[in-house]
Amino acid sequence: MTEVQHYLSHLPDVFTTLGVLLGGFASGLVAHYLLFAVLQAFARREDSAVARSLARHLRRPSAWFFPILAVSLVLPLAMLPPRPHEVLRRIVEMSLTLAFAWGLIKTLDVLQDLVQRRYQLSSADNLRVRKLFTQLQFLKKLAASLVLFVAVGLVLMSFETVRRLGTGLLTSAGIASVIVGFAAQRSISNLLAGFQIAFTQPIRIDDVLVVEGEWGRVEEITFTYVVLSIWDERRLVLPLNYFIEKPFQNWTRNSAQILGTVFLQADYTVPVEAVRAELRRIVEGSPHWDSRVCVLHVTDAKERTLELRCLVSAANAGAVWELRCAVREQLVAFLQREYPGSLPRTRAEVAPGPGAAGAAAIGG
Repeated sequence: MTEVQHYLSHLPDVFTTLGVLLGGFASGLVAHYLLFAVLQAFARREDSAVARSLARHLRRPSAWFFPILAVSLVLPLAMLPPRPHEVLRRIVEMSLTLAFAWGLIKTLDVLQDLVQRRYQLSSADNLRVRKLFTQLQFLKKLAASLVLFVAVGLVLMSFETVRRLGTGLLTSAGIASVIVGFAAQRSISNLLAGFQIAFTQPIRIDDVLVVEGEWGRVEEITFTYVVLSIWDERRLVLPLNYFIEKPFQNWTRNSAQILGTVFLQADYTVPVEAVRAELRRIVEGSPHWDSRVCVLHVTDAKERTLELRCLVSAANAGAVWELRCAVREQLVAFLQREYPGSLPRTRAEVAPGPGAAGAAAIGG
């Protein structure tokens, strides 16, 4: 009965502690609800992009941060023995640290939204914007990694065992650094390549590249790899070091403007000037031509055909592809319609033999 009476005597303290903790958690939820209700009302009334972005990205992290913060504030009022109180205090502190780190990482998304609203990647002349977005994406990932690393480090260092382990590692830092250096050589080289790409920018977000025989746009640049969106909706993933060590084609390095060629094989009787005039008429009627280049040359004289090269220009790679297809299709149709004899053909000369002459004399 003595033990039962002992536990019963502590029941009021337990209920008081639960009430304090639940009250603090509930007050944090109420504060979170009121804050974001005001934020959403302000976003609707003022049409504020900042308020909308804050509400979208920080709603979930703050739904944990505010209640845990309120619990940490009322925790000294809890009537707990020293050891349980210390355990609960550490749990609350670790949770608060992780929730705060989560909020900081999502704040980076808010900043990215503001930059993307200010600078449109879909604009026609977006070279400067692509430079900015490439650096922004890399720095955002780096900052998020640092925040997470520091937060996890603070949580782990709150344990005495981990602190002692850290002290031991520091005393043997020379050996450890050599081991880690060898083990992480590829990772470190990729990280350095990421810095080089972000600031020297041989490639940028939305650049058009030809890599490994594939045409695509840069969709994502991470710490370790680059994702290319191929024209047929496949994805080509390449390590960062590839773009430092190997050659590749960048069609939008300084400008998206590009030239395109169309080759035609025609008979030697083809009227070149008429074809040149038809080419001019085709490109002037096309919405894909940017009015810079439109020329036609005879670039080769082969055994049976002439090679005609049409050189046209467009604002970007997609437009020049459509323009080349239109020029090729319409010039072939023009030759079929107006000069069918100028299409490629094979000539053969048949010499009459001795028997053919005798047959002709008998017939006569």
